[in-house]
Amino acid sequence: MHNVRPLPQYLVGRFHGWKATSYSENSAWYRRLADDGQRPRAMVISCCDSRLHVTSIFGADSGEFFIHRNIANLVPPHAPDGQQHGTSAAVEYAVTALKVAHLIVVGHTNCGGVAGCHAMCSGQAPELEEKSSFVGRWMDILRPGYERIKELPQDEQIHALEREAVMISIENLMSFPFVQKAVEDGEMSLHGLVHDIREGILWQAEDAGQRWTAV
Repeated sequence: MHNVRPLPQYLVGRFHGWKATSYSENSAWYRRLADDGQRPRAMVISCCDSRLHVTSIFGADSGEFFIHRNIANLVPPHAPDGQQHGTSAAVEYAVTALKVAHLIVVGHTNCGGVAGCHAMCSGQAPELEEKSSFVGRWMDILRPGYERIKELPQDEQIHALEREAVMISIENLMSFPFVQKAVEDGEMSLHGLVHDIREGILWQAEDAGQRWTAV
């Protein structure tokens, strides 16, 4: 494939730095991970946004988190329709094969996907309504959340929608039979978080998202 090029040198340099330090100092741990397989305690579903760095926030090491990232940290409803569902497949594997004890949805402030959904639903981004828009069709998952917040004062809507992106995902997670069973059997717990990037605050949902408290 003529479109595949070598890595830029700044990434090559960073890799060699990691190999000489972190890997070299912990090579036995990495080999154990390779030989014994992963046993993460938690799955994290977070936004693709490069500013949201969940392993740094929690000081996590390799093997601790099973991480899935997508636009606006959304989980679609359970829909076994024969189509390709990357997020649903990741959830299924984490719950049924890895048997994670915690499933954590992490949103964040100033989310471009949430802002795009707000613009689309309020008629300000007609291009996202096009059937050909992958982002628009993905953000359809969040439309019920927009309906919940559209009567709020204008300057509060996007902030509220960022939290709705987390709660809609948790509600949709409970539509998966294997998630519902794991939660009801006490084998797994669900958690909803929003990271304030500017202030470094982590907010957690309580009372089904009616109340948010700082961790």
